Amino acid sequence: MSAGQPRGTRAPHGSAEPDPARWVQAMFGRVAGRYDLLNHLLSFNMDRAWRRRSVRRVREILARPGARVVDLCCGTGDLMLGLEKERGGVVFGSDFCRPMLLEAREKIRRGRGRSRLFEADALRLPLADGSIDLITVAFGFRNLADYRAGLVEMRRVLRPQGVAAILEFSRPPNRLFARFYDLYSRRVLPVLGGAISGARDAYEYLPESVRNFPNAEELAQEMRRAGFSQLEYERMTGGIVALHLGRA
Repeated sequence: MSAGQPRGTRAPHGSAEPDPARWVQAMFGRVAGRYDLLNHLLSFNMDRAWRRRSVRRVREILARPGARVVDLCCGTGDLMLGLEKERGGVVFGSDFCRPMLLEAREKIRRGRGRSRLFEADALRLPLADGSIDLITVAFGFRNLADYRAGLVEMRRVLRPQGVAAILEFSRPPNRLFARFYDLYSRRVLPVLGGAISGARDAYEYLPESVRNFPNAEELAQEMRRAGFSQLEYERMTGGIVALHLGRA
């Protein structure tokens, strides 16, 4: 789970916040301090492997001399720092939730990293056309208010042959496994996440946002419509996560 802007997901009943984007922004702010612990715990540490795999898949771009790399919806910075380590140079991280950026900044400080952060809406990036070689987003794309607009914006800022990499939750193609995962995400995850974070609504939001998100094939089609080419995707861990790659 990572901060972005919500689409197709309502704030829980009883919420006084009428604007879903503001509600989700505040929700991520409330869980920022326990965010990493819960990500690792609730995914059985698989989130680390998913990010490592994503970094390996974009090594070609990271190796380009002078490559400019941006991690959108960076949350507390795990993927951003993984990209920095692989590249051995500066990576930019962006999020619209300031408490998440503060957590990421602390990680950079502790690790003496070189990554740089900026606060921005993923639908209106303060970046020039054709200025980025690699743009990534891990577990934040499904929170965008408009998926098509988000893809178009990513395509806008990429240089020719630049790459977009989207790591996101998906729906398992195996029906039996999908039922098991749905049971876990709807019944177990909110209880554990709520008990540890003190914000059960945040972990009720997660499975709902995944159910409302396009499946792997549909997301690939959306990327193609937005102008990406050489599209490919791979499912991980039985299909609960998918990594999509597309070139500008």
